[in-house]
Amino acid sequence: MRSTLFAVLLALAGCSASDARDVQTPGYKVVRTYPHDPAAFTEGLLWLDGKLYESTGLNGRSDIREVRLDDGKVLRKVTVPSTYFGEGIVDWGDEIISLTWQNQIGFRWNRADFRQTGSFRYPGEGWALTRDKNNIYMSDGTAQIRVLDPKTMAETKRIDVSDQGVPVARLNELEWVNGEILANVWMTPRIARIDPATGKVKGWIDLTDLVAATAPADPDAVLNGIAYDPAKDRLFVTGKNWPKLFEIDLVPASEKSGR
Repeated sequence: MRSTLFAVLLALAGCSASDARDVQTPGYKVVRTYPHDPAAFTEGLLWLDGKLYESTGLNGRSDIREVRLDDGKVLRKVTVPSTYFGEGIVDWGDEIISLTWQNQIGFRWNRADFRQTGSFRYPGEGWALTRDKNNIYMSDGTAQIRVLDPKTMAETKRIDVSDQGVPVARLNELEWVNGEILANVWMTPRIARIDPATGKVKGWIDLTDLVAATAPADPDAVLNGIAYDPAKDRLFVTGKNWPKLFEIDLVPASEKSGR
């Protein structure tokens, strides 16, 4: 029987400190595999109202797109100006908000027609975005997650992320899932499960074998891209220039991970 993502995370949240390191690293199973554009240098992934949105990076190749899940077809897209290296995206209201890597500028886009409606500034680098009902969360490649005011995109505070007291740097693509922040760690095959209240890593989703079997022979083709469909309790993952996107199901650590 398939274990729902919510049920597994809820069970892990109730683990005692003594068994946390073992139990809070769940396994996973691939539920379904979908085509993914191998030319997409994935920076952000987002599921919203039955639609999949993706942002891609690299100067001259960055865009924001709506993608049909079943066959990976790009239904529509808007090109980010070639002077910018596009990064992560998040939805807020009727907008999609996007970051750029080192230009210290982000953009607001009308979700219905991908028309640019505004921009905003921030210090440092921009890597990824996610949100809850009240805040937007931003990674910048460090071990901190910035908390932003969705209306102004002004920073209100920072969350220091650590695993057993050790800072977890290179936090990349983010996704809010059932009260936790899931975060790809750049250049690794693991996803951190972060408590946004404390910044502590509650556990890891280890996708080492999935990365080994899927990622192209390119050091930049790393695991990056997490999207969650709360209506159907589906978790999607992919990577930069990967030919596939996966729906995965978390299972207890005692069950074998894999395909």
